[in-house]
Amino acid sequence: MHIAMVSGEYPPRWGGIGSVVYHLAGHLADRGHSVSVITRTHKARTPAQQGVSVIEVPWLKAPMAFTRSYGKHALRALQTLHRKEPIDVVHTLLPLVSWTKKEFRMVEETIAPVVSALNGSWIGEREGMRLAAKHRESATWKNPNDLAILMTAKWYARYEQAGVSESSACVAISESTKQEFQRWYSPPDQWNCETVLYGVDHLVFRPLNTDNEEEHLEHEALRKKYDAADEDALCGRASKKTPLLLAVGRLVARKGHRTLLRAMPEILQRYPGARLCIIGRGHMGKTLLKQAKKLGVGHAVFIRSGMSFEALAQHFRSADLVVYPSYYEGQGLIPLEALASGTPVVTVDQPPLTEMIDSTVGELFETGNPSDLADAVCRSLDDPEGRTAQALRGRERVLNTYTYEHNAEDYEKIYQNLVSPS
Repeated sequence: MHIAMVSGEYPPRWGGIGSVVYHLAGHLADRGHSVSVITRTHKARTPAQQGVSVIEVPWLKAPMAFTRSYGKHALRALQTLHRKEPIDVVHTLLPLVSWTKKEFRMVEETIAPVVSALNGSWIGEREGMRLAAKHRESATWKNPNDLAILMTAKWYARYEQAGVSESSACVAISESTKQEFQRWYSPPDQWNCETVLYGVDHLVFRPLNTDNEEEHLEHEALRKKYDAADEDALCGRASKKTPLLLAVGRLVARKGHRTLLRAMPEILQRYPGARLCIIGRGHMGKTLLKQAKKLGVGHAVFIRSGMSFEALAQHFRSADLVVYPSYYEGQGLIPLEALASGTPVVTVDQPPLTEMIDSTVGELFETGNPSDLADAVCRSLDDPEGRTAQALRGRERVLNTYTYEHNAEDYEKIYQNLVSPS
C-alpha cells in the first residue's frame, strides 16, 4: 500500500506526535509499504528512513492558526502526490491538521479513505488548563500557545468534528480520548472508531546494563551530577539514601510541575538525600526555580532543557522513579518510556494514565494533591525491593503491549479493512 501520513509534527520536531509518526512510518515501511509523510517545513534536516519520503509544506507561524494554514498546504501537496503516485490510504494526525468537512469529503471521494488518529482534543487541552489553574499552576497568559488554546479551542474543535464525522475510520490513542470525543464531538451513530495506544522505542528506552562499562560510567557520572550517588545508586540498585526523581515534559502549566515542587518539602523531610530533575522545554523554567527556592528545596531541584534521545534515555534508566503529575493527556508517552527503561512511575489517578499504570508497575496519587503525591513517592522509596520488581514488570508490560511493532501491525489491519473490506 501507499500510505500518506498528514502530520503537523515530524522530526526534527520530536514532539509526541512527531516521534510516533517517525517510528510508525518506519515500521510500516519495514512491513513492505510505501509511506509518504506530509509535514511542516523546518530549518533543520529531516532524518532519512528507507521506504519513507517526506514532503514539507509552508505554514503560518501563529498559535492554533498554523493548523489551518498547514492543513491547506498539506491538502494541495496530497493532491499533487496522488497524481504522481496513487495513494491507498490517507492517515491524518488530529488535531494538528485542520480540514473542513468539505475538504475531508473531497479527500475521501477523490483520493483515498481517511483514517484520522485522535491524539487528544482541543477541548480536552482547554479543560486540562482550567484544572491546572484551579490547582495553582502557572498563569495561562504567560504562554501564547496556552492562551490561544484557552481562547480558541471551541472554534478549532469544529475541524476535529469534521474529522470525526467524515473520516472512514478514527483511531483514538486511549479509551479516555475516545470517551472525550463521544462526550464533546457527537460522532455519528455508526462511528467506526478503534482504540490503539501508542508504543515506545524499546531499543532506545531500555534498562541499565551494568555489564556495559561505558554505560555504567555514564550512569555513575549522571548520579554524581545530581548529587544522588550513594553506594546502591552507583551500582545500579534501587537507592535507599539518595533517590533520584525524574519528571519529563514541557514546562507548561498542565504538566503539573508546580504541584510536584509543592510535594518536595514533604519528600525531603523523609528522604533528605532525594533529588529531583525536571527535563523539558518551555516558558516556566525560571518560575519553577524561583518556586523551588521559595519552598526551601532549591538545593534538591535541577531543571534541564531538551536533550538528545540518548541522553534522555540515560536519565530514564538512571533514575529511581519517574513522576508524571500531568493534568491532561491524550495518552502520555513519558510513563511508557519510563517503564521501558526499567523505572517505576508515580502518576495521577485519572485516565488515560490509569490505562497504563497501576500498583504493579508504580504508584498513583490524587490529581493536584501535593501531599498525596509525596505519600505515593515515599511509599515507593520505602520499598526498594518492590521497586525492583515493579521495574521488571514494567519492562515486560511495554514489550508485550506498547511497541511500535504492535502499532504498525494494528494500523496495517485498519488500513486493509478499508482498502480491501472482507
